Amino acid sequence: MLESALPTPCYLIDQSRLKANLTILDDLRKRTGCRILFAQKAFSSFPFYAMISRYVDGSSACSAYEAQLAHLYFHGENHVCQTAYLPEEFDEIVKICDHITFNSPSQLQRYAGLAHAHGCSVGLRVNPEYLSQQLDEFDPCAPFSRLGTTLAQFPKQQRRQINGLHVHALYEQNADALGYLAEALIEKFGMLLPELEWINLGGGHHLTREGYQTEKLEEIISMFQRKYGLKVYLEPGEAVVWEAGLFVTTVADLLENGMPIAILDASAVCHAPDITELRYRPPLVGADKPSVLPYTYRLGGRSCLPEDIFGDYSFDHPLQIGERLVFEDMAINTLTKARMYTGMPMPAVAVREPDGDCRLLRTFSFSDYKNRF
Repeated sequence: MLESALPTPCYLIDQSRLKANLTILDDLRKRTGCRILFAQKAFSSFPFYAMISRYVDGSSACSAYEAQLAHLYFHGENHVCQTAYLPEEFDEIVKICDHITFNSPSQLQRYAGLAHAHGCSVGLRVNPEYLSQQLDEFDPCAPFSRLGTTLAQFPKQQRRQINGLHVHALYEQNADALGYLAEALIEKFGMLLPELEWINLGGGHHLTREGYQTEKLEEIISMFQRKYGLKVYLEPGEAVVWEAGLFVTTVADLLENGMPIAILDASAVCHAPDITELRYRPPLVGADKPSVLPYTYRLGGRSCLPEDIFGDYSFDHPLQIGERLVFEDMAINTLTKARMYTGMPMPAVAVREPDGDCRLLRTFSFSDYKNRF
C-alpha cells in the first residue's frame, strides 16, 4: 500500500535504510575480525531479526525474555547481561545462551558454576569509573552506580571463573570517547586482560552516523586483539536502526493558548518516551526549529498528561486538522518502550519495502489493552 494509506499513528520501518546500516556493520566486522552483536533493547521487533542476523554475529539481551526472543528468532550467538538473575529463570537461560555476563561478584559466585556446567562462556560486567555522560543519572559509571563491578569490588578469588569482561558506558558517542573508556579500562583491569578470552565493549557507539571516527575504532579493536589476544565484541543497538524509522501521525485538533497548539493522534509519553524522559527532539519532515519558518506550533500528545509534548516546531504553512506529520529517526527505543498508559492505543507497525511499497505488520485494539491485565 501507499504510505498515505497507512493508519496513524504508525511506526514505519524503512528496510532500505536498515540494510544500509547493517552493511556498514558487516563491513566493519569483515575488516577487523571483531564480532558484532545486535542489542535488542533498542529495537526488539522480531519480524526483522532474520534480516538483521544475516549481517551480524549474534544478539545481546538484557533480560530472560529478550534472550528467549533471540533464541526463537535470531541466528548466531546469544549473549545475555542482566543486572540480577533470578533462580526461576536462570535454569532456562543456561540452556539457550552461550555467553552469560554477571553484574556483581555475588551473582558470579551464585551462578557461574551452573553456567560453566552447561558450556556457557562467563563474563563479568566491570565499572572502570569513567564518566562519559553529562548527567550522572544517565551514566552507568557514576558514583554509587549499581551497574558493573569496580576494581575495589573485583572478586580476585573468582578470577578463574571469568572468561571475559563486559563494559558499557557510552551513549550516542564517537570513537574518541571509546578511546578514553579503553584507557580507563586498561588502567583499572589491564592486569586481567591477558588471562581472558574476550572483551565486550558494549554499545553506545554511533557507528553508522556520518562522521563517525571509524579509523579510531579500528585502532582500538586492533589494540585489544594484538596486545592481549582478545576476541572483541561490540553491541550496537541504535546504530543498527539509526534513521531507519519514521513515526507517522495526524493532526487531531488545533487550539490556541498564548501560541498555536496542535494535538496529534499520538502520545510522546506513551509512544516516544525518550522525548519526555531524555529530552530527545526528533526531526520532523518539512518543519524546523521554532520561529525559523513563519508558523510555529507546539505539538502535543493526546493523553491527559501535562508533559505529553512532542516539542515546538515551525512550518511554512498553517497546519490543518487531518494533516499528516512525519517524525524521523524514530525506530530507536520507541517500539520497545511504547505503552498503553491512560488507555492510549498502541500505534500500528509497518515496513517500507525497497520498492517503496508499505506493508502493515501489526495493528492493536482494545483487546490488547484489556488482556494485559
